[in-house]
Amino acid sequence: MRRMTLCQLFVIGLAIAVGSATGTRAENVDLSTVPDRNTVQLTIYNSEDLTLVRETRKISLKRGINPLQFSWANTLIDPTSVELKFLTHRDELEVLDTTFPHAKPQLLYWNVESEFDGEATIEITYFTSGIRWSADYVLVADQDETKIAFEGFVRVFNDSGEEYEDAQVRLVVGEINLVERIAQLASIGTKDVADLGKAATVRWKKEAVKYSMFADADSSGAGLGEMREEKGIIKEGLSEYFLFTIDGTETIANGWSKRMRSVKPVDVPLKIQYRYREVEYGSQLVRMYLMRNDVGSNLGTSPLPDGIVRVFRDNGRDGLSFLASQSINYIPIGDEIELNLGVDSEVVFELVKGRVWRDHIWIKVDGADVFRRVDDGNIAVDVRGSVAGWDEHAYYIQHVRNFSGKPIELEIRRLLPGHVVFRNGLGAVLHDYQTVQVTAKVTAGQRAQIRYEVVQHMGRNEKQANVKLVDIR
Repeated sequence: MRRMTLCQLFVIGLAIAVGSATGTRAENVDLSTVPDRNTVQLTIYNSEDLTLVRETRKISLKRGINPLQFSWANTLIDPTSVELKFLTHRDELEVLDTTFPHAKPQLLYWNVESEFDGEATIEITYFTSGIRWSADYVLVADQDETKIAFEGFVRVFNDSGEEYEDAQVRLVVGEINLVERIAQLASIGTKDVADLGKAATVRWKKEAVKYSMFADADSSGAGLGEMREEKGIIKEGLSEYFLFTIDGTETIANGWSKRMRSVKPVDVPLKIQYRYREVEYGSQLVRMYLMRNDVGSNLGTSPLPDGIVRVFRDNGRDGLSFLASQSINYIPIGDEIELNLGVDSEVVFELVKGRVWRDHIWIKVDGADVFRRVDDGNIAVDVRGSVAGWDEHAYYIQHVRNFSGKPIELEIRRLLPGHVVFRNGLGAVLHDYQTVQVTAKVTAGQRAQIRYEVVQHMGRNEKQANVKLVDIR
């Protein structure tokens, strides 16, 4: 006997036409059937614990009124979100009403009027909770660290109370700005969304998510198997998200999880860079694996979902060495994939602060609103008053010793708040208006000294918050 799922659709009161050869009159009998799902699609939106379920079934109808029964007992299905649509014979079928019987609180009836006897395809959509997904990636670098085998997986967890057989799975990757979407659908100002009541907010939130999840589907009447799948980023105001479709179908059993491949194994070009970024990585020099999510790197067909990356390296002895495990955020098409492998014991880095001095000192004379510059080079003039401004000079040397067997690329990025002059002979560039970036290469077995001077304008000398580059080569 076929096992019934918790979410059941019944067709009640089928017309059974007895053969005319017997002369027997056609009668309506009280029969119920449970049609199998033809197709089912799950679109999972982790951020709101919402999954939009779209399923199609074929049902037999008689001319006249047909009661259809839908049950969600022992599941997390939201009954207020259940909708019925006709995919075939739409001009000959109509939902007359929807009834929620008091005696059976986890049940609803649709009364469907049919103008024909025969079979029709219907689509039922609803929201459920308790289904979530997580992504993980396995990366294996070759021995020379010039390329990396890139493979991705998605694990779907089902605690919804319902089992979904042969389901197509789609993931909402990125963020949908629900406030903006609610305001648009409710025809109110964005600032008025917060004033909505709780029930209204919940209702509009679900409408907003449903609108977004249906954004790339052709609802012209095609079945799920014929649905059009857009491959691209959807940008709507402040929203940017992607509907990531897992190839094939899988059975997502209730109370279980299912791991599915999301990125087929590909070889991706690999770049290694050593970085000093105190704001991001602290005061240490770290080793980075860099890749790009684009077509030229054999990726780039879609954004990459948030997930855990586990990185290994071929150790040349028919084995793998574990290098790092790291979380990554949503990576759009064309963006760089950055993996921090931590400190490399074969590359020694040291930041030394050398000579410090002050000049361009201004004094506010006691008893008067008068400022006098009191230094001439390094010779100060004896004037009584309070210091109103000066320039602070600091000389830095960054030592790098490369004991590895191959040349390395080095990037140094320093945040210098305030009004600063950066004097260097390194070809430095500005990453932003307060951040200086220097790049260098250090050959295998050699050392490098990166020297520069930072001049900080203080007090009366400070005019604006930015960094000015001065090349002293």
